[in-house]
Order: sequence, then structure tokens, then C-alpha cells
Amino acid sequence: VQLQASGGGLVQAGGSLRLSCAASGRTFSSYAMGWFRQAPGKEREFVVAITRSGGSTYTADSVKGRFTISRDNAKNTVYLQMNSLKPEDTGVYYCAAAVGATPHISQYDYWGQGTLVTVSS
Repeated sequence: VQLQASGGGLVQAGGSLRLSCAASGRTFSSYAMGWFRQAPGKEREFVVAITRSGGSTYTADSVKGRFTISRDNAKNTVYLQMNSLKPEDTGVYYCAAAVGATPHISQYDYWGQGTLVTVSS
């Protein structure tokens, strides 16, 4: 499956952004989807994940209550709604596909190219 992330940009602290990840190739609904991010000089970290049906989600404590993942299997797209953004949310955001929804980066088989989010203070 090929993944294409988009929607990143520059936003002030407290603002919102919505990222999208469009999938093509194999059946999108066969995969759980996750979003990860990588800040400059840091390792890539888990943000949120959603099951194949969209019935369950998993969220990192650092973004709980602010970020929401959703998916539209008819459009082969997963979304990341980011509210109340903070400067520490700055980084490259990657979408990824896995057999099951998990925070473990090693379980994801397919990755998008990343989209840069910059939150100014």
C-alpha cells in the first residue's frame, strides 16, 4: 500500500491543523493506521492509531485530549485532527499502516513520506 501524507504547515500555538493520509494500492480497510512524529534530533514516536474498522483508537498521553484520529475507508484516507497545538508538537508527521493497531513502530509495514508541522510560540 502506498501512503501520501499532507496538511502540514506553520501554525501558532493554540491553533489547529488537520493532516490527511491517502492510501492507494492494496485494500485500505485491511490495515490499521497510525500516525507518528519525529522532532528534530529526536527519535520517531507514536502519536495515535486506529483499528481497521475505525472502532477503536489508541492515543499517546502527550496528545490525549488534543489529537483525534479518524478514517474514511470509502475514501481510503486517515485523518489526524490536531487542536490546541503546542510548540513541542513540532515535527515531521508520518502515517503508517500495520496489520493491527499498535503503538509499536516496528509493527508498521508501510510508511508515508511525512509532512512537516511547525508550531510557533
